[in-house]
Amino acid sequence: MSRKSEKERMCSTEMISVDISNIWGEISLPDLLAIEKEVADAHAMLMDGTGAGSEYRDWLNLPVREPTEEIERILKAADKIRSNSDVCVVVGIGGSYLGSRAAMELLQGPNRNIGRGKGDPQIFFAGNNLSTRHWNELVGLLEGKDFSVIVISKSGTTLEPAIAFRGLRWMLERKYGTDEAGKRIYAVTDPVCGALHQMAEEEKWETFAIPVGVGGRYSVLSPVGLLPMAVAGIDIMEVLNGAMDAKEGYDLRSFENPVWLYAGVRNALYRRGKAIEIFESFEPGFHGFSRWWQQLFGESEGKDGKGIFPATAELTADLHSLGQLIQEGQRNLFETMVRFDAPEKQHTVGGDWKNLDGLNYLEGKTLSFVEENACLGT
Repeated sequence: MSRKSEKERMCSTEMISVDISNIWGEISLPDLLAIEKEVADAHAMLMDGTGAGSEYRDWLNLPVREPTEEIERILKAADKIRSNSDVCVVVGIGGSYLGSRAAMELLQGPNRNIGRGKGDPQIFFAGNNLSTRHWNELVGLLEGKDFSVIVISKSGTTLEPAIAFRGLRWMLERKYGTDEAGKRIYAVTDPVCGALHQMAEEEKWETFAIPVGVGGRYSVLSPVGLLPMAVAGIDIMEVLNGAMDAKEGYDLRSFENPVWLYAGVRNALYRRGKAIEIFESFEPGFHGFSRWWQQLFGESEGKDGKGIFPATAELTADLHSLGQLIQEGQRNLFETMVRFDAPEKQHTVGGDWKNLDGLNYLEGKTLSFVEENACLGT
């Protein structure tokens, strides 16, 4: 695998840009500057490990530049799954699946499964609900397919994934026999104890460890997220290198750091009565990331009777549903809109000589141009 030189890597690193121009009038510059010391203290507390829950901050150490022995094992297991399976079923709930699913949808699109099979398998997710209809659909999709299962659970006793794994294990054993089925099961679990750990030991399934000091919602850069991503064909070393770039770049201790700016602004708005944050994007492929963001913020902040309620909206579709409420409802919310650079391949709006829809004024304009103006209007 080729690697960029240190100089090339530093030159290609781009920080997120945060535009806060729409907040003025709701909060003032002195309001924001008054929070700067609190943001600095919070950052220092995180990095120094002096705050509550500091025993679960090992996610800071997950980004790496070069593959570790465990990452080599992940890549080897992923290659095996890709070579012998039409489908890989990822069993997990919450942090056990939201991060990897977000990455797949963002990098490969929400319709990534169409046309894929052995050599580049479809990825289905199970164990995140108790819907019989969803289960029946999954069983039908697996009919006649070679498949493998990645089961992700720290304990192995969480209700939804445990029920789904029971069913999938039975299907594997009926299809391949006990021995061969065991070669198609990959367990990501506690390295020392728990029901899934015990099962994996007794059945001799290939096992990957959930780091002890990493909470579920922060586990995407551990085997929890890396193994499913690698099976999907995502270059996990590029992901880890990007995470390391971010770790280094966002350690800047001032409001020039966009992370500081975002944290400061949302807390200033919260203190002004804005108790709901709507996280928005114009990209359907960002839907999974939004769901993951909901968990990250909801579980992290929703404590002691406090916390901003995290909601999501997909634009422009939700302009036709939630738009009215956002614009004219209670003034207890604020919006965070995520934007991406325009793609290289563009679509141009065509003309219609009858012009019955009245849109000929857009003839020759790109779809990205229309989207950008929808964003500005919003």
